[in-house]
Amino acid sequence: MPINITMPALSPTMEEGNLSKWLVKEGDKVKSGDVLAEIETDKATMEVESVDEGTVAKLVVAAGTEGVKVNALIAILAADGEDVSAAASSGGGASPAPKAEAAPAPKAEAAPAQKASEPAPAAAAPAPASSGGARPFSSPLARRLAKEAGLDLSTVSGSGPHGRVVKADIEKAVASGGAKPAPAAAAQAAAAPAIAKGPADDTVLKLFPEGSYELLPHDGMRKTIASRLTESSQTVPSYFVSMDCELDALMKLRAEINKSSPMKKTDKGEVPAFKLSVNDFIIKAMALALRDVPMANASWTSTARVLHKHADVGVAVSIPDGLITPIVRKAETKTLSAISNEVKDLARRARDKKLKPEEYQGGTTSVSNLGMFGVSNFTSIVNLPQASIVSIGAGVEKPIVKNGEIKVGTVMTATFAFDHRVIDGALGAELASAFKRYIENPMAMLV
Repeated sequence: MPINITMPALSPTMEEGNLSKWLVKEGDKVKSGDVLAEIETDKATMEVESVDEGTVAKLVVAAGTEGVKVNALIAILAADGEDVSAAASSGGGASPAPKAEAAPAPKAEAAPAQKASEPAPAAAAPAPASSGGARPFSSPLARRLAKEAGLDLSTVSGSGPHGRVVKADIEKAVASGGAKPAPAAAAQAAAAPAIAKGPADDTVLKLFPEGSYELLPHDGMRKTIASRLTESSQTVPSYFVSMDCELDALMKLRAEINKSSPMKKTDKGEVPAFKLSVNDFIIKAMALALRDVPMANASWTSTARVLHKHADVGVAVSIPDGLITPIVRKAETKTLSAISNEVKDLARRARDKKLKPEEYQGGTTSVSNLGMFGVSNFTSIVNLPQASIVSIGAGVEKPIVKNGEIKVGTVMTATFAFDHRVIDGALGAELASAFKRYIENPMAMLV
């Protein structure tokens, strides 16, 4: 029997992904563990491995296809000894219908008794959905071909399992001219807009002269960023606390530690085993502050606060046209050098879109640092399900009054955003004060 390969859910929240590249072709033999394809989610590109053995009978979804739903059929394998051509033409075998696309059959005992004068009912077959109803039960390839041909799927009779519309049905409909065009297909073909726009988009674009702009379509990452930050801003009752932190002791300790770094051999010769940044100290300070103020190391749910046992600190990393927050797990238990090397590795793989979902999902807090751009201070949006985030500005020289004397010191402003449902004002101030103590007394991070 043919083996269906479906779009996997690569994370708990994944609903669809882009099939970036096939690493096999039709006719290839594969075994369990072989890499079949590269799937691009909103923030990472991941490899999909086969769990079965067989021959690739058909690649249902073409490489480069975007928005493939989780559990949608993407390929068919022919089992050992099975006819490959028969498997390829099976339309995916007798795979169960997705719940959202096929209504369950009514129970037999619930059906009214048939009168003798009434005609016998026809064999059960799914009625085509109207254009305004649910999407017809169809394969991903059939939907793509129907879209390209401008056909209304609801008018195409399915010959696949459970009445599923498959590729052959679309080809037959196109050849016979028996299927109706999809609503507004002719208008869409005539206009051929590069990007579908809604009423609000049209209102915005009317404000600018035609030809004075170009449109950059939203990719999956931009859509996810917009969705998650909109959700956060609309649901989280945030408040902000700022602290000025003196950096002179930290900068001195950082220089001493970097100077004492042992050398290691690499392909490029001998290099320091680590090179600490100010941000590494900030991550460690935030983790230790959460350890010291455990009630602030929490997340909100509708029934309870989730008190975390470790400080998992997300680090905001800018990548081309986007942002991702890889997480340093159990940061309160790690040395500064371990944090430094881990952050560098996470940032590199984030820019290459090679992070695993567990490396950037979750976390108990985040650090966002714009100091390298000369930003003095700013506020950030809480990254759910976290309840806090600290925004770090540039360290700048300022006059400081100590013991009645004015001295020059390097000062950094840290601005905390808190979810008030989880962290009340006094608790937030306590966490910010703990963070400040570690930044201004950095030796405490080493013991």
